[in-house]
Formats: sequence, C-alpha cells, structure tokens
Amino acid sequence: MSDSAVSGTALDHVLLAVEKAAPVDAVEAVTRTIGDHLNADWVSFLVADMSGRALVRLVHIPVDQVSRGRRQDQDVAEVLAFDGGPQEQALRSQQVLVEQVGDRFVVRAPVTQRGEAIGLLELALSAAPSEAAVERVSRAAHTLAFVVIANRRHTDLFEWGQRTTPFTLAAEIQRRLLPEAFTCEADSFTLSAWLEPAASIGGDTFDYSLAREVLHLSITDAVGHGVDSALTATLCVSGLRNARRRGATLVEQAQAANQAVAGNRPAGSLFATGLLGRLHLATGLLAVVNAGHPAPLLVRDGTVRPVTLAVNRPFGLLADKPYRADELQLLPGDRLVLLTDGMLERGAAALDLPARLQDLTRLHPREVVRVLGDVVLEVAGPALPDDACLLVLDWYGGHGGTRSTTAGADPSRASTSDPSVTASDRSPREPQ
Repeated sequence: MSDSAVSGTALDHVLLAVEKAAPVDAVEAVTRTIGDHLNADWVSFLVADMSGRALVRLVHIPVDQVSRGRRQDQDVAEVLAFDGGPQEQALRSQQVLVEQVGDRFVVRAPVTQRGEAIGLLELALSAAPSEAAVERVSRAAHTLAFVVIANRRHTDLFEWGQRTTPFTLAAEIQRRLLPEAFTCEADSFTLSAWLEPAASIGGDTFDYSLAREVLHLSITDAVGHGVDSALTATLCVSGLRNARRRGATLVEQAQAANQAVAGNRPAGSLFATGLLGRLHLATGLLAVVNAGHPAPLLVRDGTVRPVTLAVNRPFGLLADKPYRADELQLLPGDRLVLLTDGMLERGAAALDLPARLQDLTRLHPREVVRVLGDVVLEVAGPALPDDACLLVLDWYGGHGGTRSTTAGADPSRASTSDPSVTASDRSPREPQ
C-alpha cells in the first residue's frame, strides 16, 4: 500500500463512511474502513476516561448477548484502568507502539488533537508493520480524533462512556461550564487543566480561549457546595465569557463577572473568587486580575515561588468598586500554575505542592495535572471536602509558525522519563 493510501483515496472512504453513519456509529464506521485499508485482523477505539486514569472500550452488543462492563441500551462500556502497560504508555508518550502478541502485531496509536488525548486506536496485523505502515496508522488515528470531536456534539454516547460514576445535578451543571478540551498545544504555549470534584461539588471551574495574538485563561471558585454553588459558578463564568466575546478588556471582564454574580446570585451570601489572565503570546506579558483568589505559582529555573499580586474583592461583593490588573513577565521555559484552595487547605495541606512541582518539571502539563490530582486524592480523599482545581501553563516563546507536530501532538513536549518522580506518582489508580 502506498503512503498516500490513507491520506488520499482511503481518507475519502473514511469521510464518506462517517457521513453515511449515524453519530453513534461514526467511530465504528471509521475503524472498519481503516481496518480494511490496512488489512488489519481487528481494529478497536478506546476513549479516554473522564477521570484521566483509564481507557474505555465502547462496544455495540445486542441486548440479548452477555457482556462485561456498564450497559446502556445496546452499548457497553468496558473500563480498562491504567496499569503502566503499553496502552497507557502510548497515550502518555504520544508515540505509536508496536507489540507482538502471539502471532499478531498489535499497533497502538494515540488519538490526539492539539495535545488533547482523546483516546487510543488499536489494531492487529498479521505481519510486523513497516515504518511506513506505522506512519499510516498514526495518520489514521489523527483522522479519528477529528471524527470523534465532530460527532460527540450530536450524541451522549462518548460522554456516557467516559463517566465511570453517575453525576449529580450540581456536577452536571459544573461540567457544562468547563471547556470542551482540557489540554491545548499551540506555538508558544501548552496548557492543561484539571478538576477533582468534591463529593458535594464546590463550584470550581477553569476556562481558556485562544485568540490570534492572546490567550485568555481563568480559574474560579464559587463558595458553598451543591446546586447553589454550581449556579453561582454559572453566573461567574457566563459573565466572563460574555464580556470576553464582546471584546472587553481584562478589567471589564472582571467587572462583568462581579455584576453577574451580584445581580443574579441564587442566595444573597454567595460569591466567587477567581484569577483572570490575558497572555500576549509573542512577548509573554501576562495581565492578571486576582479577585480574592490564592496566588498562582511560578516555576522558573527549577525553583517554585508564589506570584505576589494585588488582591481585589471577590466577584459578587461591592458591586461599584473598580478592579485593577497586575502584570507578570513570563520568560521562555516558565511554568505558571493556577489553583483553587482545594489544592491547599484541609487534607490537601499535607501536599507539599512546591516540592512536587519541582519534581514534575519534565512532564507535559497534561501529566502534571494528572499526577497532582492523584496525590490530592491520596492525601485528602478519596472523597474530597472541597473541589481541587488547577491549570498549568508552559510558555516557550516563539509565537507564530514554530510548532512541530506529529498526528496531533508535539513529540518534543511529551513527558520524558523522570527519575525524580516517585513510584506512587506513577502507580495506577482506579477511576473515581
């Protein structure tokens, strides 16, 4: 098969199969087409679990057949917890891995788009694949990423498969406030964020939006728990997004969030804290508004320190008092960590966050938030008293046409082996 088989005629077949299939059948249509063109014995897609600690195999099985895993109508979700094996390694390293299993060769390719690890494409071949064949599998996996992104807008199947525990009403509201992708790679930065929700939901959120020359980002924490907290968070995040999409300045966005919470909150005493940032991608100059929130941490040249910022009032208090912004100059190689108090208080106070961040400097932000989420659950869980949320931003400089990618990820930014990361940081955890 020529190198153009997948990118040319085969890609046409893939797109045609997707358009003919219902959204719930789109992935199966793609994997079947890929299998045919690569002469595979079998092909499978595993979606990344929402906990970040497992992969989930979605299988369509008639109701009268016995199956393992969670079931909804004729769909079955089988959870495969990470155990350090080849599936996890392919996803973490963002590399295509080939393993001989009996008389077959199993190829595992990460399904990734802009650094977001969506899942894993697995297929079995009867002969050892050539380098060109491995490259075709990689391109097919990248194509599959776009198919998943396009079709998950039209069905709950993928999100149902990713949820290992039922959501409460408050959790459902909170989930809708988060961006579609928790990770984003671009020329000058990589960003990844994570949320470990409390059992009763503490109203934490994060958000980001990439413009042509700037990156907007935020992390917020609505006081209280349950539905009232989730509704307060909704007002805060919606106020920020509405102002941002109207072209408002950073200070104007803060004022809009303040007015949204103060004028519409479901209970008179509720408010929200937050950190808002606007990063100029070419220069690394970050404008920041701190609305009563914990200070961010800056990792620079192997040292970790809190960033001193002027502290404004939280959102929802003193409606007429103006906000003011500070500036922070980032340098190439800097890592900025935004977090909520659930990462610092109560049981989580036992976590030496600066020391942990020093140990994780060689890991991709996607892995940093996973490791820290695991550690917080170990020291303060398994049921957290408050949401724990963090956003990790790496800034490299060089905005504009400098990013090098392979099938949806920059291999130079993938996590590397780091002897300073302890065994507990890498040990498998059951998805929560």
